Amino acid sequence: MSWAIRLGQSIITVVLVVIAAIRAVADGTPVPWALALSLIFAGWYFGGLILAGRTRDPVLAIWWLAGLALIWVGTVAVSAEFVWLAFPLWLLAGFILTLRWAIPFSVIILIVVIAAPLLHAGSTTYANVIGPLVGGVFAFGIARGYLELVRDGRERKRLIASLVTAQEETAQLQDELARTQRESGAGIERVRVSRDIHDTVAQALSSIGILARSAQTTSPDQVGITLGQIDQLARDGLVDARRIVNAMTPAELEGSALGDALRRMLSRLQNETGIRTDLHIDDGLPAVSMGAEVALLRTAQSALANIRAHADATRVVVTLADAGDSIRLDIVDDGAGFDATGWNARSSARSDGSGYGLRAMRSRLRELGGDLDVESAPGDGAALSASLPIAAPREA
Repeated sequence: MSWAIRLGQSIITVVLVVIAAIRAVADGTPVPWALALSLIFAGWYFGGLILAGRTRDPVLAIWWLAGLALIWVGTVAVSAEFVWLAFPLWLLAGFILTLRWAIPFSVIILIVVIAAPLLHAGSTTYANVIGPLVGGVFAFGIARGYLELVRDGRERKRLIASLVTAQEETAQLQDELARTQRESGAGIERVRVSRDIHDTVAQALSSIGILARSAQTTSPDQVGITLGQIDQLARDGLVDARRIVNAMTPAELEGSALGDALRRMLSRLQNETGIRTDLHIDDGLPAVSMGAEVALLRTAQSALANIRAHADATRVVVTLADAGDSIRLDIVDDGAGFDATGWNARSSARSDGSGYGLRAMRSRLRELGGDLDVESAPGDGAALSASLPIAAPREA
């Protein structure tokens, strides 16, 4: 029982004890008797409330209620006016007893209330029957309704806590899965590269070493032949090394320029989603490093993925332009847009905690000396501008 309910019930009980005592004295009960019975009832009642604040033993609470009911029966035996104290008993029955026991207990209290006028005065009225009946049902209903609200509140808290725990576990599992996938991918790539190096470059170097050692003991007329073999092995090893290095670049850039890669990505987006796409590339774009091309390509991939998943757009325009001392990639859509407040102020995160993809784009570009600007508002589409200096810093 909360402190507010307990306080309200205590006030009601005090008022009813005073009314019952005054009416009992007015009905002819000696003042000492009326005062003593009122004090006994109130003392037992408030003593139980104090004890309830120190222990939550349900059995002790039931015995306390039973004792309070017996005291009340004794007061009613002295004066029928003490039937007023049945109201707090009905309230307590609803709070303390289970429904199977609370209903019979409340019915017994009602029977005593109805019988008291008959035993003391020999007669009763409809008001003496209907009034207590309505009061008892009202008090018992308040108590049971409050308990149901408390149970529902506890169940909601339990469900919320369970959902939060499940979300945390899901996030941890996703992080673990992503980490495992990254480690697995990195391991597979290391194995592939090491195998390629072993089977090509390492074998060529080993052969060159063998030929170089054999040239030290061979006849002079054979040295030229051996040097030719060493030269050919070195050339073959260089070709293999370049092939291995090139295999590490994005597949989209293999054998083509950045513009061609963007054109293929937009064509695929239009074919798969129906979004109309346009690509504008300035003539005579300056050459940029492979790292810069990869950064711009990844930025375009991430932006187009966001448009596909969230923008609900009908048109996308991509522009690759020469901005003097930098190269600029602009991506504009006519979709739903979003709240981009703070991005042009170079904020590191949006206020609602979202925007991880945008932060990743900006981080990748800033590593190469570039930056990312975003302009958008709900309902007004979005415009993304990525820039990189033409003379980009040398990648580590």
